[in-house]
Amino acid sequence: MSKLLIVDDEESICWGLSQLGESHGHEVMMASTAEQALSLAEKDRPDVVVMDVRLPGMDGLTAMQGLYERIGPVPVIVITAYGDLQTAVEAVRNGAFDYIVKPFDLAQMEQVLEKAVKEAGREELQPGEPRQLEGLVGSTPEMQQVFKSIALVAASDASVMLTGESGTGKEVAAQAIHRFSDRASGPFVAVNIASLSESLAESELFGHVPGAFTGAESGRMGFLEQANGGTLFLDEVADIPLSIQIKLLRALEEGEVLPVGSTQRVKTNFRVITASHRNLESLIKRGKFRHDLYFRLCTFEIDIPPLRKRVGDIRLLAEFFLERFVDRQTGMQHRLTAETIAELERRPWYGNVRELRNAIEHAALRARGGTILPEDLPAPVSQSFLGLEESQAGSDAEINELLKQWAEQQLRDPESAAGIYEKLLTLVEPPVMEVALEKFHGQCAPAARCLGLHRTTLSKKLKQYDIENS
Repeated sequence: MSKLLIVDDEESICWGLSQLGESHGHEVMMASTAEQALSLAEKDRPDVVVMDVRLPGMDGLTAMQGLYERIGPVPVIVITAYGDLQTAVEAVRNGAFDYIVKPFDLAQMEQVLEKAVKEAGREELQPGEPRQLEGLVGSTPEMQQVFKSIALVAASDASVMLTGESGTGKEVAAQAIHRFSDRASGPFVAVNIASLSESLAESELFGHVPGAFTGAESGRMGFLEQANGGTLFLDEVADIPLSIQIKLLRALEEGEVLPVGSTQRVKTNFRVITASHRNLESLIKRGKFRHDLYFRLCTFEIDIPPLRKRVGDIRLLAEFFLERFVDRQTGMQHRLTAETIAELERRPWYGNVRELRNAIEHAALRARGGTILPEDLPAPVSQSFLGLEESQAGSDAEINELLKQWAEQQLRDPESAAGIYEKLLTLVEPPVMEVALEKFHGQCAPAARCLGLHRTTLSKKLKQYDIENS
């Protein structure tokens, strides 16, 4: 049996958590203020503390430090209704065992609570100074997980790989990791690999000495050396030429670079964060990316969800961007109508946060009287316009993700949800059968064997889908 201390000024929260704790055989103490919690903890040391951030008087994050000073290391589960990145980072840097956003379900709390009980007294995280960061916005569980991951990894020196579609905010996440790290006073060097020509990529990354190649009249410090003491962010890392990957791996392993044309290595110390919207595992299988470099770059992975996966954040993001698009002539602050918000939340946003930002800026320029109407928004961007149709067909994992998105969309509408399995078969069977027939020049028997179907079954399905067998 463990002792739990629940600290929250909402009676319903205290009651619910006390019931949960007692149902698992734990002894539960409750406090409505941080001051009361500190007093109780000194008299009867708890094994685990569950504490709200916003409390009357002393706030929960300040109280955490008081707890550590009075009773030593103790797992503290922070709960808050204000799930921003600043709170997440401050909570974790102050030593929080975990961070949960209200409203939460009891199953989630039960899992975290039992884990804290098992590991009571084993974790001791050092407090850190909070820093202000703008740019990452979200209150959905998906973004809260991103915030938590950033908070956990920021204090380390681990290599981080950020994955996700283009426009989701991977560079902003990289900046957040840097700003909340011990390297925050050092440089943040962002390099878009896709923008480097293959012939000059080596010189850009590693630098060169005078006379290294035609036109190199003076020397140049490469990006890896420029990042010394700070963070190197390599965006679109999948585009690093294969010929340079081994040199990059050696530089990361040895902490030194060899400029082009030089025989003298230069020491450099930086943390590396990479990002890619492409499937690196697929590239490794095709021999386009070194597996040893992948493992060196991907100590810790954070996946940034697409905007369509966090519809609940669209309004927050739109209002965040609107605050920055104040009319320069009138100083008027624009506002969104309910119809406009509904339209924003209806769109698929294949260009993600970047597309939303552009749409809000466009609408703010067109709107009159400060009110943004649906007709002020630009037309939504299609998948084909962004060239996503080709890239998304490249791997089983990406096809699987597309099918999940389709299923989620169907299940939002009760009418569409009816017969969803039959709809799926109607969607996927015809193109597969057409390709099989084409491969075997219209011969039904070998096509059926390839598909794992009886010839009669295939013939029936071809008639069902009105597929011509030439």
